[in-house]
Amino acid sequence: MNLSINLGAWNSLFAIPCDVVDKHIKLAGSAQLKVLLFILRHAGEKISTVEIANALSMSEIDVKDSMQYWLETNIISRDSLTNFDENFTVRKEASDSNSICVIDKSEFNGNLNRLPCRAEKPDSAFVAKRINESDEISFLMQEAQVILSRPISNGDSATLLMIHDTDGLPVDVILMLMQYAVSIGKKSMKYIEKMAISWANEEIDTVEKAENKIRTLENYRKAWVSVEKIIGIEQRSPSLKEDETANRWINIWKISEDLIKEAYDRCVNSKGKYILSYMDGIIKRWYKSGIKTLSQVADNDKSKQSQREQKQSIEETSYDIDEYESNYMYI
Repeated sequence: MNLSINLGAWNSLFAIPCDVVDKHIKLAGSAQLKVLLFILRHAGEKISTVEIANALSMSEIDVKDSMQYWLETNIISRDSLTNFDENFTVRKEASDSNSICVIDKSEFNGNLNRLPCRAEKPDSAFVAKRINESDEISFLMQEAQVILSRPISNGDSATLLMIHDTDGLPVDVILMLMQYAVSIGKKSMKYIEKMAISWANEEIDTVEKAENKIRTLENYRKAWVSVEKIIGIEQRSPSLKEDETANRWINIWKISEDLIKEAYDRCVNSKGKYILSYMDGIIKRWYKSGIKTLSQVADNDKSKQSQREQKQSIEETSYDIDEYESNYMYI
């Protein structure tokens, strides 16, 4: 009888460099670790970054970015990647490269002279270096994962670092911005980056300024939610004009729900659909006339109708006199 020990999964092994655990386990993201393990497992095999991306359910960009990290930390070498597709190229570290314009030409109608310049996002190796050098940046990345309730990707880390280093927002302001974005259901890093750029342009660079901005945004949000409920339209993200108009109606002019609903009904009856500018015109006239209730609206309507009837009567009387003088004056 031949006997053997059942080692199960231990029958198949591959080596992992000690430095991966000793130096990089805290700095590397989950995507980077997955890619490294996949590369080590398939060492010597011909495989493309597309195949890795499919196997790991990742984008090819994240795969290449992860490979870049291990290349620049010398865990793997360029020679070890000779079996990978030729489209993979080593990028310069962000600190050594020139700023590159990242633009959407369609927004500028072909006028390239007006295009803004935004530096290219740093690669994962540079992000890891900044995290290792700065307790503040390390804290930012850790807290970001807590706020988003998920591990952040290489791209997310690069975006957050750029918001801090390029756009100039302090860590505490960035975290406040992220907390507010999550509170309104906006967890995407694209939305957070867009909001951060806007804050940077408005020089919201202190906790006090951030608190004031969030208070204003919350007032706008609540005002729009109120308008949505009053007129019964589908819940959605409002445009900037809708935000500003709703805030003016609710928070500044203190227009009642009844008047807003009446303005909406008149808009639909006249135009067949919701048109913000038309509604705003109605409400603006009422506000300037000091009208605050539906009964005052009814009185105002009666007064206008009476004025129209008087004007029409005067015009008809004038016409009759002219006709009489024309027909009978010289008889």
